[in-house]
Amino acid sequence: MNIEHLLYDYLVTEGFSTTWAAYINMFTLLIGVLIITFIIDFVIKKILVQLFTQFAIRSKTNFDDLLVKNKVPRNIAHIIPLIFALEFTPLVFIDFQYIENIIQKGLEVFTIVLILWIVRSVLNALKDYLKTVPRLKDKPIDSYIQVFMIFSWIFGILSAFAIITGIEFIKFITTIGAASAVILLIFKDTILGFVASIQVSINDMVRIGDWITFEKYGADGDVIEINLSTVKVQNFDKTITTIPTYALISDSFKNWRGMTDADGRRIKRSLNINMDSIHHLSPEEVNELKKIQSITTYLETRQANIDEYNQKNNINKELLLNGRNLTNIGVFRKYIETYIENHSGTNNDMMIMVRQLAPGTQGIPIEIYAFSNDKRWKNYEYIMSDIFDHVIASVPYFNLEIFELPNSSNFNNSKK
Repeated sequence: MNIEHLLYDYLVTEGFSTTWAAYINMFTLLIGVLIITFIIDFVIKKILVQLFTQFAIRSKTNFDDLLVKNKVPRNIAHIIPLIFALEFTPLVFIDFQYIENIIQKGLEVFTIVLILWIVRSVLNALKDYLKTVPRLKDKPIDSYIQVFMIFSWIFGILSAFAIITGIEFIKFITTIGAASAVILLIFKDTILGFVASIQVSINDMVRIGDWITFEKYGADGDVIEINLSTVKVQNFDKTITTIPTYALISDSFKNWRGMTDADGRRIKRSLNINMDSIHHLSPEEVNELKKIQSITTYLETRQANIDEYNQKNNINKELLLNGRNLTNIGVFRKYIETYIENHSGTNNDMMIMVRQLAPGTQGIPIEIYAFSNDKRWKNYEYIMSDIFDHVIASVPYFNLEIFELPNSSNFNNSKK
């Protein structure tokens, strides 16, 4: 004879009515089952967590450490107490079929939730582990994990509703299919983010650690996280900008990875020369400029070629304009190019060019186009500043002037 029948018979013989005997019998067994369930849960959790922890300490891989960190053993430990509760629930509520059905369904729903907890903790451990793998550090692992968990939760919620309503799962899914339009509307951002995450990953548009500039969202810094719905960018002022993931494929942004992967960082800056200071060089001026060692050979060779041409073609040099001549701005451009080629901070294996841009209302721009051999921001700025410090200070030696808009000092000098 079962224990519940023995307890029930004892209560009846002691004078309790059959109804009260049934209630007392149920509550007594319920309390007993709850106590035993909690004891089993506590003991198994302690044993399982301790075993996992010891195993993680002794093993060489860090994946098991991450399993412990993400509470995988703790969640798994709840399985055996849950099975115990499922087995003994019919015995506790043997005389109360309605309550038994409610408790049974509740435990089945909790089983689904427990499975989801275990899956989530395992996936979180897997995510943390994959982020330690060098070739996967810059991949949007968070997005893939979130997508899987979204589908898992949807499946779990639908299963729970099927259990609660008593409808077969297939029929329940068929009924839900009619409301798919509403579901798509609710999860619109999630679906867009999912599609964007796949495209970003496949096309290798953005990686974690990339420096991106996204003017529309005010982002200018390093990507620190890519998940299903957002991309987090840590700006250089240490603020965090959050960008919708689907914006990476719908809007335009700049990724500086090409620069960081290249052999140099581009220097592209110009200074404006006052056009009134540009003129042909007289022989006396050429001789004076030959004192600049870096262009001495160039001037000697160039001037010899010019003199030979002018003599061969009987050019009248009483007027400096006639024939071929050197100009102070042309020699200045050659000097800048030679200086940059010999600068320790530039990469000579990449393009070096000093070019003249179209004249404008603020003079004639002379643009320096080169690449620094150090891509670090601070060092790059130092190299560029060092080059322009020298170039600007060199302008007067070529009888040139840098264009500046009139200021108060100009007007004061004119009064004098």
